[in-house]
Amino acid sequence: MTILYALVARGSLVLAEFSGTSTNASAIARQILEKIPGDNDSNVSYSQDRYIFHVKRTDGLTVLCMADDTAGRRIPFAFLEDIHQRFVRTYGRAVHSAQAYAMNDDFSRVLSQQMEYYSNDPNADRINRLKGEMGQVRNVMIENIDKVLDRGDRLELLVDKTANMQGNTFRFRKQARRFRSTVWWRNVKLTVALIIILLVIVYVILAFACHGLALPSCVK
Repeated sequence: MTILYALVARGSLVLAEFSGTSTNASAIARQILEKIPGDNDSNVSYSQDRYIFHVKRTDGLTVLCMADDTAGRRIPFAFLEDIHQRFVRTYGRAVHSAQAYAMNDDFSRVLSQQMEYYSNDPNADRINRLKGEMGQVRNVMIENIDKVLDRGDRLELLVDKTANMQGNTFRFRKQARRFRSTVWWRNVKLTVALIIILLVIVYVILAFACHGLALPSCVK
C-alpha cells in the first residue's frame, strides 16, 4: 500500500484518522500539526526515514497522510484533495465546532477506502489516466491524419490525372485545329489547281476553236 496513514484535523485537534499499518505515524502526525506555521492555506511535505508526511491545509482544515517515499507527491496530494472535499461535503459547518474524534466512527471508513483506492487503483492517478486518454486521442488523431493524408495523396493523383486529361484534351484540340487547317489549305490548293486546269482547258479549246474558224478565210 502506498498511503499508510491519514487524518483530518482542525488546527491540532484530530477529527478522524485511520492507520493501515502498525507504526508511530499518529504520534509524528501530531507533532507535525503542532509545527505547521501560521493559518494560511498550504501544501507541504515532511520526510521521516523512508516515509513522507504530506499535509494540505485549506480554510483551517488540515488533511494529512503518510506514504512511501517512492509514491512521489502527485498521488498523495490527489488523495488529500479528495479527502478534504469529501469531509467538507459530508459535515459542512460542523467541522468548525466538532470535538476531537467526533467524525472518527464514520469517516475512518472513508479514509480506509480511499487509502486503498489511491494506493492500488491505477485510475486514482488522474494525470496518468489523462495522459493515457490523451495518448489514445493522439493515436486516433494520428490515424485520422494518416487517412486524410492518404486521401490527399489520392486527391493529388486524381488532380494529376485530371491535369493530364486536360493536357491531352488541349493537345488533341490543338492537333485537331492543325489538322483542320492542313485539310483546309489542301482543299484550297486542290481547288486552285482545278481552277487553273479548267482555265487551261478552256484556253486550249478556245484556241483550237479560233484556229478552226479562221482557217477557211486564210485560203486564197
